[in-house]
Amino acid sequence: MEEYIDILDENGIWTGEIATRSEIHRKGLWHRAIIVAIVNEKNQVLLQQRSANKEKNPNMWDISVAGHISAGQDSLSAAAREINEEVCVMLGYKTEIKDFRFMTSFRKEQTFREDFIERQFYDLFILREFGLDDRTIHFQKEEVQAVKFIELSEVQKMTENNQLVARPEVYDILLKYLCKF
Repeated sequence: MEEYIDILDENGIWTGEIATRSEIHRKGLWHRAIIVAIVNEKNQVLLQQRSANKEKNPNMWDISVAGHISAGQDSLSAAAREINEEVCVMLGYKTEIKDFRFMTSFRKEQTFREDFIERQFYDLFILREFGLDDRTIHFQKEEVQAVKFIELSEVQKMTENNQLVARPEVYDILLKYLCKF
C-alpha cells in the first residue's frame, strides 16, 4: 500500500490536496519531510547506511533518520514514526516531544531522473538519546544495511570525502550544534 502525502505550494503552504508518494516524485510536487539526527551521551551522531535497493543514494551513509511526512501527520509524529521504522529505536514513554530539538526548516529541489523529482521542505530535529549502542539497534533491512555512531571529526571527514548523502545544510547545523558540547 502506497503512502499518501500532503501537497504543498512553493511556499510550503498545504494546498488541500494529497497524492501518492510515487505521483509526488513523478510530477515534482512540493511536500514536507523530516530529518532527525540522533546524538548519544558521547556526543556521537548515529548514521545509517542506506540499502543497496534504495531508489536514490543506495549504499550511501546518511543522517540517523529521514523520511516523508504522511498526509495529515505533523513533523514530530513523523519523526517518531520514522525512528521506529528505520532504526527500530522504540522511544516509549521515556522520550517526550520536548526531547526533540527543532533546529530549522529548509527547502530543497533535486532531480534524480526525469521521472523522479524531489521538491521538499525539510524539518530538521536533533534528538539526544542516551544509552543507545549501535550493536543493539535493529534496523529495517529494506531501508538500512548498517548503522554506526561516529565522532564529530568523522562527520566532517565523511562529508569532505562524499561518503554521506548530500545534505550540507544538515551537516553544517549539526556540526555547529555538536561543537557546543
